[in-house]
Amino acid sequence: MDIDSDFHNLNIKASNEGGASMQEESKDSSSTQAEGKETEELNKSMDKLHIEGSSSGQAGTSPANFKKKPVIIIVVGMAGSGKTTFLHRLVCHTQASNIRGYVLNLDPAVMTLPYGANIDIRDTVKYKEVMKQFNLGPNGGILTSLNLFATKFDEVVSVIESRADQLDYVLVDTPGQIEIFTWSASGAIITEAFASTFPTVITYVVDTPRSSSPVTFMSNMLYACSILYKTRLPVVLAFNKTDVAQHQFALEWMEDFEAFQTAVSSDQSYTSTLSQSLCLVLDEFYKNLRSVGVSAVSGAGMEAFFKAIEASAEEYMETYRADLDKRRAEKQRLEEERRKENMDKLRKDMEQSRGETVVLSTGLKDKEGRRETMMDEEDEKLEEEDDDDDDFERFTEEEDVIDEDEDEEVARFSF
Repeated sequence: MDIDSDFHNLNIKASNEGGASMQEESKDSSSTQAEGKETEELNKSMDKLHIEGSSSGQAGTSPANFKKKPVIIIVVGMAGSGKTTFLHRLVCHTQASNIRGYVLNLDPAVMTLPYGANIDIRDTVKYKEVMKQFNLGPNGGILTSLNLFATKFDEVVSVIESRADQLDYVLVDTPGQIEIFTWSASGAIITEAFASTFPTVITYVVDTPRSSSPVTFMSNMLYACSILYKTRLPVVLAFNKTDVAQHQFALEWMEDFEAFQTAVSSDQSYTSTLSQSLCLVLDEFYKNLRSVGVSAVSGAGMEAFFKAIEASAEEYMETYRADLDKRRAEKQRLEEERRKENMDKLRKDMEQSRGETVVLSTGLKDKEGRRETMMDEEDEKLEEEDDDDDDFERFTEEEDVIDEDEDEEVARFSF
């Protein structure tokens, strides 16, 4: 009987050990299943967070969507050079020659236009309301209006792209203050949006009578050079007001630097010396320009101007577009790398948190945290000062008590 009872006890122990091992195996399998589910959920959430496309891959910017027509003509120039009058002459010439044109006005401060604009910035942005609302001056109001219009410029490009088959040229008038368009972020956005979809040419309007001075001529050439290297687009020089003064002197100065030095040598000022030193530097720059003499009043030189535009558009397709595609590809590569880094960082954070809520740190929160810590430090300092004041009051009270005791002792032992 003892042997049977021992054997029965052994069987119970073995069964208990087997049950424990089965429970451990079931726990291990359940933990592996839970980890598998977590990884699946993590992958699903990462797939949902997948970003499709980038900001540079919008409609109209891919090489497949590039169109050879229409040609964008952006007219820029100094204040008073006759940009608006010249654009009016271009509109009249296109209508008379059965050339399909489209007009875009980007000057929000102009009161009246001598031509009809298909797209007008004044219909979207109210220049005087912008000045009132943001408390700005005239130049600040123009710049802010252009910035606001540039935020929706992709819609303008899409409208022109939808009518591309019906157009030959798009004529763009810019603000009178040339630096507002050429050196602002909004001007760069508008120019790049056009250049990434259509052949784009910059027309720099020069006031011919004023440029008869060698120093003024050199200032205009330096500005045209800065526009060429800023926009990286073909530039056509339009010497306006040839009905007042012919532009042959300007062509001679551009072709022969010795003639320019002879003209500027009569002036012994610092600006004339600087102009003499710059004429040799700009000699190579002149070779990349096309110059045309035009008159916005009489309409002379319009045929030659459009021939120069066509040649510049062909040059754009051969040279400038390749450089633009290269810059766009580099920009897309940098954006892809940045997006990949952000996604990898997000994946690591989600793996560490195991699907829990991840608190993203922002600059505002960091600033608020810093402010809270600074407030806490100030409160601690104030509390310490209060404690010091309390200690000082206690110390003064103890001194008063000691002084009273001393007075009593002195009174007790008075002589």
